[in-house]
Amino acid sequence: MITIDLNDYERSGEGANGASYNHKTDKDIMLKLYFRNFEAARLEYEVAKKVYQAGIPTPEPGQLVTDGKSMGIQFRRIPGKKSYSRACGDNPEMTETYAREFAQLCKRLHATHVDTTQFENVKDRLFRLLNDNPFFTAEQKEKIHAFIAAAPDADTAIHGDLQFSNGIFVEHDGVRTPYFIDLGDFCYGYPMFDIGMVYLCCCLNDEAWTLEQYHMSNAVAARFWDAFALEYFGPDADMEKIMAEVRIYAGLKTLIVERDTGRPMPEFRAMLEGTIY
Repeated sequence: MITIDLNDYERSGEGANGASYNHKTDKDIMLKLYFRNFEAARLEYEVAKKVYQAGIPTPEPGQLVTDGKSMGIQFRRIPGKKSYSRACGDNPEMTETYAREFAQLCKRLHATHVDTTQFENVKDRLFRLLNDNPFFTAEQKEKIHAFIAAAPDADTAIHGDLQFSNGIFVEHDGVRTPYFIDLGDFCYGYPMFDIGMVYLCCCLNDEAWTLEQYHMSNAVAARFWDAFALEYFGPDADMEKIMAEVRIYAGLKTLIVERDTGRPMPEFRAMLEGTIY
């Protein structure tokens, strides 16, 4: 870890857990600085290096750094990048196009076999989150644990926090090159653990949250999901059956959301009621 002077950087954005900065003089460097959690920064740094080395499209990680108060990660900057959520907010008429592109990117990710000695099994991660969660009852935890244990196994990549704001692209001469970012929850396993988060972000938030976090209305987000699901699962898929499964996996994402917010999220837990418990 190296020490940096934050005065050398210009703030460019902010999320729930940290802020992003661009270096004022070195245009190849951007910085993700965590607000609080040093361990989360170190974990994401180690995972991001492995993901990049595995050939998955993501910005190249550089150094683990500190400004003396917080810890962060330098990445190779991708000038002109835009998230799929921001792109839909700026150009809602392109929502279906962006959703199909994001679905194709996710399909490639979920078809990528990884070295399972290098990454965590999604089930193990969720078991740990479940054990640490203070908001579920013991009976609910037992039933959630049983569902996760019975889910299909796979050795393919999972982003772990598959929001459409964690997919970015840069466009040159009409060609968009996509990347994944925010890889602290990257692991491997059954792809539906990821797809549940896409559905949650598109369809389960209130309007104010969607506007603040994703720069679009709920109506546009719902359009994104519809186009995404059609592209990801295919036109001949039994969408009624698929949606019954997707909603449960969206409910499981409560474990991640409650970890990050530190409070119970009944609007997401509703997907578990009458299904898992």
